[in-house]
Amino acid sequence: MKYTFIFLFALFSITGPSSAQLMNNPNASHANKFEQLGTLLPTPNDQRTASGAPGVRYWQQRVDYDIKCELDEAGNRLTGSETITYYNNSPDVLTYFWMQLDENQHSTVNNANYQSSNRLPKEATDKYMDRFEERRSDNGYGVNITRLTDAGGKPLQYTINKTMMKVMLPAPLKPGQKFIFNCSWNYRIVNRGDFMRFGGARGGYEHFAEDGNNNYTMTQWYPRLCRYSDDQGWQNHQFTGTGEFTLCFGNFRVQMTVPADHIVGATGECQNYAQTLNATQLARWNKAQTASEPLQIVTLEEALAASRSVSKAKKTWIYKADNVRDFAWTSSRRFVWDAQPVKIEGKKVMAMSYYAKEAYPIYSKFSTKAVAHTLRTYSKFAFPYPYPVAISVEGNQGMEYPMISFNPGRAEKDGSYSEGAKNAAILVIIHEVGHTFFPMIVNSDERQWTWMDEGLNSYLQYLTQELWDNKFPSDGGPAWAIAEYMKLPKDQLEPIMTNSENINNFGANAYDKVAAGLNILRETIVGRELFDNAFREYARRWMFKSPTPADFFRTIEDATGEDLDWFWRGWFYGTDACDIAIDSVKYAVPDVSAVPGLTKDTVVMRPLPRPYVNEFEDIAKIRNREDKSIVFETDRDSTLRDFYWQYARGIAPYDTARYPVTIRPQTEVLDAEGKQKYGSKHLYEISFSNKGGLVMPIILEWTYQDGSKEVERIPAQVWRKNEKNVVKTFMKDKQVKSVRLDPFKETADTDESNNSYGEIPAPSKFKLFKQKQQTTPVQGINPMQKAGEKKGF
Repeated sequence: MKYTFIFLFALFSITGPSSAQLMNNPNASHANKFEQLGTLLPTPNDQRTASGAPGVRYWQQRVDYDIKCELDEAGNRLTGSETITYYNNSPDVLTYFWMQLDENQHSTVNNANYQSSNRLPKEATDKYMDRFEERRSDNGYGVNITRLTDAGGKPLQYTINKTMMKVMLPAPLKPGQKFIFNCSWNYRIVNRGDFMRFGGARGGYEHFAEDGNNNYTMTQWYPRLCRYSDDQGWQNHQFTGTGEFTLCFGNFRVQMTVPADHIVGATGECQNYAQTLNATQLARWNKAQTASEPLQIVTLEEALAASRSVSKAKKTWIYKADNVRDFAWTSSRRFVWDAQPVKIEGKKVMAMSYYAKEAYPIYSKFSTKAVAHTLRTYSKFAFPYPYPVAISVEGNQGMEYPMISFNPGRAEKDGSYSEGAKNAAILVIIHEVGHTFFPMIVNSDERQWTWMDEGLNSYLQYLTQELWDNKFPSDGGPAWAIAEYMKLPKDQLEPIMTNSENINNFGANAYDKVAAGLNILRETIVGRELFDNAFREYARRWMFKSPTPADFFRTIEDATGEDLDWFWRGWFYGTDACDIAIDSVKYAVPDVSAVPGLTKDTVVMRPLPRPYVNEFEDIAKIRNREDKSIVFETDRDSTLRDFYWQYARGIAPYDTARYPVTIRPQTEVLDAEGKQKYGSKHLYEISFSNKGGLVMPIILEWTYQDGSKEVERIPAQVWRKNEKNVVKTFMKDKQVKSVRLDPFKETADTDESNNSYGEIPAPSKFKLFKQKQQTTPVQGINPMQKAGEKKGF
C-alpha cells in the first residue's frame, strides 16, 4: 500500500545558516565537480581508444642492446661498449635520436641544473661549504663518450645537452626500418655515501671501511635511448634524480667483467654459471631449483672468507634478458646469495636475494620469502609474473629495475634487529619487487607522471602487506593515513596530476594519496570485485605497452561500468580535502491517529482562468501578422476557433466570475494495519555540509538506544545537485542514540570533530494518513493551465 506523509518537525540543534537558506543560495549549490573531464583528457584515436585500451594502430619503438663492460675496482671506474639496434615501428620518419646519459646527473658540469631555493643558514659545517666549493669546478663525474659510429664504423655526429645526447642519423630512418650503431664510453663510479650531500645517488658503490670492500649497484649505467612515442614524440625531460625513467622495450645481452671473487646478480638469466660458479656453488644452484625454502648458493661463511682477500683475476658474467625496458646489476665479494623457486600459474620463477653480513639476520629469514609473496600477490591483482627471476639486493636504499631491486634492511652489529627495521625491509622489498609489474612491464612514463608507477605500485604494495600479515603496520594505503597531508594549506599542495619535478611533498602526493584513492575506490565507491577486475583489465591491456593517465582513467570506468570522472577530477586533478560535517539532526515520530482536514467530497468555487496568450508579442509574431502572404490555420479553418480561442481574444467572455469544481480527499485515517506497521517508526532528517570541497560518499554509523549499531552508505552522487549541502531523511525501526560519519575512516576525512551527533532529544510528531487506493482527477481543472503552475486552491 502507498502512504502519504505530512511532516511536522521541531529543530533541536543547528549551526550556521538553515538548510533552506543554503539550498536556495545559487552560489552554494553547484560548481563542476560532477562534470565530465572532457578536454582535460586527450582525444581518443587509433592508438589509444575511448575505452582506455590500445587501439588498432598502437605502436611503440624497440631497442636491443649488446653491451660489454668492465669494472675497475681499484679505480672505481666502469668502461663499456655497446651495439644498439633501433627499430622504428612508428609511422614517422626520424632524422635523429635522443639518448639518456643519466650518469651526468652527478656531474657539476653536465647535470640538469634544476636548482631550488636555499636560505643562508644560521650555522653550518664544513661539508655545507664543500658543496659550494665542489660545484664551482668539474668534479670528474659523468659519462665520457669515446666513440660513436654506425655499424660500418663511420663516426656519427652528436651533441650532449646536460643529461641527454642528440645523435644525428646519416640518413632518415623510415617507418619499418632499423638502425644499428656502436657507442663506447666510460665514467667514474660515484660513492653513494659521499654523494648524499648532492641529493643522493641511485647507483654507484658503497664502501665498507671494516674490510675495505665495496658493494656495487650498477643502475642507469649505460647510454640508452629515450622513448619516442605517439603521445609526446621524444622524451625531453632532463634527469635530475627525482623523476625516474622513460624507456623502450628490447632484448639485452650483457657481459660484465669483474674481479674473479665477485658474485654478480642482474636483470635476466645468467648464461654461464658453469664458468662463474665453483662446483659447490653450481651444485647448490641446481638443488635450489626444487627447494621448498630459500637455499644459500653462497653462504655467510664463504662471503666472509672472500671479504678478507682481494682477487687480482677477472671473470666475465653473461646475462640475457628479453622484452625488458632496462638492465641493472650488482657485484661484490661480500654477498651471501640465496634462491627459492615460486610457482606462478604453473611456471617456475626463481626468487633470489643478495646481501652482506650487515643484513644477514633480516634477509636470510625474510627477503626471498617476501619476494615470493610479492610475486604471488601481484600476479593475483595484476597479471601472472612473466619473467624467469626476481631479485632483492640489500643496498641500503629503495630502487627498482626489471627483475632486480635494491632495498634496505640491516641489523645491529650484535645481530639483533628492531621490529621497525624488519617491517621496513619487508615493505620496501614488496614495493621495489612490485615495481617489476609497474612500470617495468606496464611501462608508464615515470619522468612525467610519477604517480602512474609509484602510486599504483604503492596501492598493490598495501594489498600485499595486508596479505603478508593482517596486523602489518601499513601507513600508506589506508584512507585515514593521507588525511594529515590533505589538510595542509593549499599553497603546500599540488594535484596528483603534476609533473614529477614540481612536487613538494613527493611521497605523500605521488605514492600515498594515489594508493589511498585507489583503496577508496576498491573498498568504498566501486567495491572489491568490480574494482579488482577493472584494475586487472588495465594491467593486462597495457602489459609491455606504455599507457598514459587517460588510458588508466578510461579503462577503470570502462571495466567497472561507473562514471568516475567526479573522482578523478577531485582526487587526481584537485587539492580539495574531504571534510563532511553533520550540521543538524531532526527527529520525528508518526501521529497515527491524525484525522485529515478533508474527509469527503467538497465543492469550491474556482476563479476564472486568465487568457492563455503571451503577455508580450515578439518581433516574429508582429512580422508574421504583417506578412500578407501568411495565412494562419485558424483563419483558414474557422472550426478551430473554439471557446478558448474566442475567450482569449475577448470575443466570448464568461457570464459568471467563478465556476464550481469538486475536490475529492486523497487521504483517510490510517487503518489498524497501518497504525501497527508505522506506529513505532522513527524518522531522522540530517543536514550535511561539504566543508572540505572534495565530494565523497556519506557513510553513517547509527547507534541505537539498545546499544546495537548499523552502517548505512550513500553514494557520492548525492552531492551532484548541491555540492555543498545535502539533507537526507532516514526511517528507522528503533530509536537512535547517536550518529557518526565515516566510522571506519574510509574517506580521508580531515576533521573528525564534526562527524558525530550525540544524544538526540525527544521527538516531535508528524501526521500520518492512509492514501486512498484510487483517486479521481479533480474536476474542472483548466486544461490551459501552464506547465509548472501550482495545482489546487
